Amino acid sequence: MAETTSQQLISPGHDTIDILGAREHNLKNIDLTLPRNKLVVITGISGSGKSSLAFDTIYAEGQRRYMESFSAYARGFIGSMERPDVDKIEGLSPVISIEQKTTSKNPRSTVGTVTEIYDFLRLLYARAGEAFSYATGNRMLQLSQDQIIDQILKDYSGKKTVLLAPVVRGRKGHYRELFVQIAKLGYTKVRVDGTIQDIVPKMQLDRFKIHDVEIVIDRLVPSADDRFRLSQSVGTALTQGKSLMMLVDDKNQARWFSKNLMDPVSGISYDEPAPNTFSFNSPYGWCPVCQGLAVVEEITEDSVIPDKSLSISRGAIAPIGEYRELWIFKQLEVLLKPFKVSLSTPIEKFPREAIDMMLYGTDEPVPVPSKKYEGTEWNTKYEGIVNFLTRQQEAGSDKIQDWLKDFMVVKTCPECNGTRLKKEALWFKIADKNISELARMDIAELSSWFVGVESRLSDRQNLIGKEVLKEIRKRVGFLLGIGLDYLTLNRALRTLSGGEAQRIRLATQIGTQLVGVLYIMDEPSIGLHQRDNNKLIQSLKDLRDLGNTVLVVEHDKDMMLASDYLVDIGPGAGRHGGAIVGHGTPNEFLQNDSTTAGYLSGRLNIDIPAERRKGNGNSLKITGTTGNNLKNITLTLPLGTLTCVTGVSGSGKSTLIHDTLFPILNRHFFNAKREPMPYDKVEGLEHLDKVIEVDQAPIGRTPRSNPATYTGMFSDIRSLFSELPESKIRGYKAGRFSFNVKGGRCESCEGAGMKKIEMEFLPDVYIPCETCKGKRFNRETLEVRFKGKSIADVLDMTVEQAVEFFENQPRILRKVWTLNEVGLGYITLGQQATTLSGGEAQRVKLAEELSKKDTGKTLYILDEPTTGLHFQDIAHLLDVLQKLVNKGNTVLIIEHNMDVIKVSDWVIDLGPEGGNKGGQLVAQGTPEKVAKAKGSYTGVFLRGELKS
Repeated sequence: MAETTSQQLISPGHDTIDILGAREHNLKNIDLTLPRNKLVVITGISGSGKSSLAFDTIYAEGQRRYMESFSAYARGFIGSMERPDVDKIEGLSPVISIEQKTTSKNPRSTVGTVTEIYDFLRLLYARAGEAFSYATGNRMLQLSQDQIIDQILKDYSGKKTVLLAPVVRGRKGHYRELFVQIAKLGYTKVRVDGTIQDIVPKMQLDRFKIHDVEIVIDRLVPSADDRFRLSQSVGTALTQGKSLMMLVDDKNQARWFSKNLMDPVSGISYDEPAPNTFSFNSPYGWCPVCQGLAVVEEITEDSVIPDKSLSISRGAIAPIGEYRELWIFKQLEVLLKPFKVSLSTPIEKFPREAIDMMLYGTDEPVPVPSKKYEGTEWNTKYEGIVNFLTRQQEAGSDKIQDWLKDFMVVKTCPECNGTRLKKEALWFKIADKNISELARMDIAELSSWFVGVESRLSDRQNLIGKEVLKEIRKRVGFLLGIGLDYLTLNRALRTLSGGEAQRIRLATQIGTQLVGVLYIMDEPSIGLHQRDNNKLIQSLKDLRDLGNTVLVVEHDKDMMLASDYLVDIGPGAGRHGGAIVGHGTPNEFLQNDSTTAGYLSGRLNIDIPAERRKGNGNSLKITGTTGNNLKNITLTLPLGTLTCVTGVSGSGKSTLIHDTLFPILNRHFFNAKREPMPYDKVEGLEHLDKVIEVDQAPIGRTPRSNPATYTGMFSDIRSLFSELPESKIRGYKAGRFSFNVKGGRCESCEGAGMKKIEMEFLPDVYIPCETCKGKRFNRETLEVRFKGKSIADVLDMTVEQAVEFFENQPRILRKVWTLNEVGLGYITLGQQATTLSGGEAQRVKLAEELSKKDTGKTLYILDEPTTGLHFQDIAHLLDVLQKLVNKGNTVLIIEHNMDVIKVSDWVIDLGPEGGNKGGQLVAQGTPEKVAKAKGSYTGVFLRGELKS
């Protein structure tokens, strides 16, 4: 998520931001005056130029000015940024951009770390947490040297005691060198495994057994009269034992003392807690097995033997395949003989011991008969399939690592059970809760826990935690205020939608309490239920009321009407847009005759269908779904319909569809490895023949990826260019027209068209290549032309232009046509994937699927396809989806947009709330039926839509 600032002093007289002559991308030399310290919404049809104005002009200029504030020396290292194509911008504040596209994919980034709530919790637990022993549950004690001496005098005065310094605790080894070292220090006795012995020359222990070794520091009868001797001995014992010592009394009862946190019963001691003790991103705090990731990759029996009805010779063991003349098959043949099974016996008939031995090996030598020397045998070691694969995973090449991914299954870490932390960190508690228990609470529950927590803390804890608790409560309050009460602190950031991640950044920014800043946001309402819209709008107004200007690119009706100033860019997309078609306060704006004003005022509408489809009579039924927060839901999906899954954010929609339904179908049709969330059974699979999920993940992460390469259209275009007479004369093949291989590409930028400048502490910046001017290809390649256009010109065409250009090329036309059909006529064929929004990326994927021939028995799963779409674009998209359903396919959409929900055939509403209070089936049926359902928030808003 890009988050950068620009610094520029603003004269007090500026109460507007004046933009003169903006021409970036498709903007048509526009002049615009925006009020400062107001909530301003920029809207318009997708591709009309909203982002070009907000991000590529206003934000880019702010960022450039920030870079200009660096010294010439610093700018020499980071390079200069190109000025956006604008004549002048006056009254520009320091700029902070909060975008969707740059959500962190790092598995270590969580809601807690990004909002800094977890950082404050770590500080609280390090300074005010109470330590308990993981062995006995007792409270850990921490004593000074004087306190240890006082305790010994109090409990052991007049009794025979031995003071010991532990040097080995529960480890194997012979320790010959250790005994020599102890003797050199002047000590004559040691206690080994509970028995005191004299140190003798060449003394050593059994190296294969576990031992405890302590140095005998002193044998004495503690007495207040001889406190000096006791003090010296205790000091020496603590030094040799590294702050830990042991006392054994005349009854041979041992007791531990430590200057660190220690359990007096078991002798377990903890290091002094620090904030990184509770960090899963630090070796001092993370779980040693999963290293703070909460999951481990394992090779399991099911992944190695996916089909137990097959025999080994028929390929039952996936990594080794079908029978060949290989050494491992000869080993297996000998190994299985005692069990009276062979390589041609189905695995399901093998005894359990045979399967275990086959997978995990044996210590017994396996005698394999020699072919070369008859009558002789090779006694070989057999390590087992799983053990062999695990060893390769740890030490194999990159190629082998990629091959092994097919047999890896991601599982919750068995050591920390998904808490990410080492066990010591989990035994520090505040008000009977460890830090992981708080991180697993949803924000609403966490907020309730902190209410009145002071009454459950000691005076010392209250004194230490006063300021920290204030900061935590403040940040938790911000998250509640933007409708994210269902998230947990340990939720990985990469699992959030673009809108959720953006709203988290928004909460963080509100927490900074900055003043005089221009915030630019990209559709923060994505993924938000209508019910929570008011919370988000209020948060934006709070940001404004601090003394900031808030500029929002948005399509949401409520957000537009709640704004102080509205700007509509259009009238069309791409080359048909880029002009200001309306601006003013919401009341002034509604008087315009623009498309946006028409939908806002109710003059234009997306029509409700006269009749809802009943489906084809078949249904898909999944019973007993219990993943995450789902409460034993039964999902019944009528096939041959347009179905919407609705519910407030966090109600369980993604868990039910993406994490349960899709993996079940994907595994059934395509043998996918991903495990679905828990469920009881599924019925009706025979009525479908494939499933296609179209999500909002980027179609590529580098400038090399683009819509033409993703849809496969570019291969056809390259083939077309290679068939031209000029290409044949020059001997150019299709590879010559690829920007990914040497030959035809520009070698200066290696075909990227852009060069990356690493900014160290800022996001990387891409600038056009100076050699090819962003065209990607060398001069010779660009001389080959089709209808007067080079390969670079074709990549620069919009989809709309390409439909006309390739009208006589059916293979290419089919793919370009579907891109145009889903409302992407304004993007260029070679537009970098990194510049596409989540909604645009999803529609590119949808177009790629639509260009394939459908069977009429396909299930399409879409996740909020209306992201980034204007009212008119939504109508366009719905037309495409309705055509799919009319062919007999089933379309399942997770959606919050009422325009989509009201035209669907069937609605499945989850809730009633998010997080732990969600996961129930609130209502299902036609939109009219759901609108009447009690307790359905979706129904409340649907009633208003159906009436209008």
